[in-house]
Amino acid sequence: MTTSLVAEQARAAAEQTAAQIPALQSSLAQSRHSLAVLTGQPPAALNARLEATAMVPLPPDDLAWDIPAQTLRQRPDVRAAEHRVAAAAARVAQADAARYPDFSLSGTLGLRALTVGALTAGNAVTSSLAAGVTAALFDGGAARAQVRSQEAALEQVRVAYEATVLAALKDVEDALVALQGNRERLQRLQAAADAAANAALMAQQRYASGLIDFATVLETQRTQLSAQDSVATTVASVAADHVRLYKALGGGWQ
Repeated sequence: MTTSLVAEQARAAAEQTAAQIPALQSSLAQSRHSLAVLTGQPPAALNARLEATAMVPLPPDDLAWDIPAQTLRQRPDVRAAEHRVAAAAARVAQADAARYPDFSLSGTLGLRALTVGALTAGNAVTSSLAAGVTAALFDGGAARAQVRSQEAALEQVRVAYEATVLAALKDVEDALVALQGNRERLQRLQAAADAAANAALMAQQRYASGLIDFATVLETQRTQLSAQDSVATTVASVAADHVRLYKALGGGWQ
């Protein structure tokens, strides 16, 4: 009892949905190629391994939110900044030590005796020691200026270290906020997808009973597809948020 309009609407919806498949397949192939190159292999090396469809891997939901700040010291940039501070402090100590006199002992200690009997002689043990003190009488304040220069360099790297730690804290906080937000969003979208699936099922049942037209069925199916797509996208975002969090914390921890 319906016209060809309903059939054309259904065909248009089907073709529009099918048109998304080639773009998704191209993106999938490019991602496989990128993974293979990152592991030092030819672009098509992982195609067979990644051919099977599987769920997006996600860490457990009970990931600790209270992360010790000491964990940030695992980041390479933070460790490098720490080493620069230590090196600058050592240069300050070296420059300060150069201001003081150098003390030295020169001479020899030894035994002149060549036989056992001669060891009892008073001159068996000989010594020739001379103490020396070397110090600049006047350097025009060069040594003190060198110390001040190294202290200024130390302050510079100390400030850079603080900036590095603050940037690391920002990376971690941003990753945590994004992870928490996407987790909450995923819960809402999963509920919406379940509701859309129920609505599509009820619409098909009512259409089969002649109570509604097919346009309503198409609309509920579009809503269901959109909700399912949003769930899949958000699941990928949650996984990527975990990766960003591990990267911000420097990795190397359980």
